[in-house]
Amino acid sequence: MIDYQKDYLLENQRVLLRPLQPTDYQYLLPFSTNEPALWQYSLAQAHTPELLRQYIDKAIENRQMQKEYPFIVFDKQAQQYAGSTRFYDIQPQYKTMQLGYTWYGKNFQGTGINPNCKYLLLQFALETLDNNRIELRADTLNQHSINAMKSIGCTQEGILRNNYIRPDGTLRSSVIFSVLQNEWNNHIKNHLAKKC
Repeated sequence: MIDYQKDYLLENQRVLLRPLQPTDYQYLLPFSTNEPALWQYSLAQAHTPELLRQYIDKAIENRQMQKEYPFIVFDKQAQQYAGSTRFYDIQPQYKTMQLGYTWYGKNFQGTGINPNCKYLLLQFALETLDNNRIELRADTLNQHSINAMKSIGCTQEGILRNNYIRPDGTLRSSVIFSVLQNEWNNHIKNHLAKKC
């Protein structure tokens, strides 16, 4: 079970994930103001300074309410903050949680940051926290995220049709992926380790 009071640090040779803090606004602001494409498929918009402040405050509030556990991502190779990710829909009684709200600045996409982050997050969720299942979702139009989940080794389970309304008012369908603990132990862990 996740301890919301504890500041977990997840780290390997390439990345450091630490709990998101209010002061991280300064590190994430350049992405908010300079890279509007990052928020194209996001239900939680953060493409202005005010929206970014709300995004961070809400993530931290949800941690305090024991609903989510957000991280900021630091690229140790570039010595720069690269983006953010989090656990949410945490259901300890069923030993499952979702992993999402993941985004990286354009200069960090395709650099190996994502496989390293996913390795650390899945290892923590499935080994340390002993979850049975981790779920990941994406907008069906977000082919970049879908391809990234497939490359990790996630299993596509299906599509939730018209399950959200996008910020622009259009209907969104979500593709569902998952990683089970036995899949992680049997092959995904080694597969992902080779990408790190």
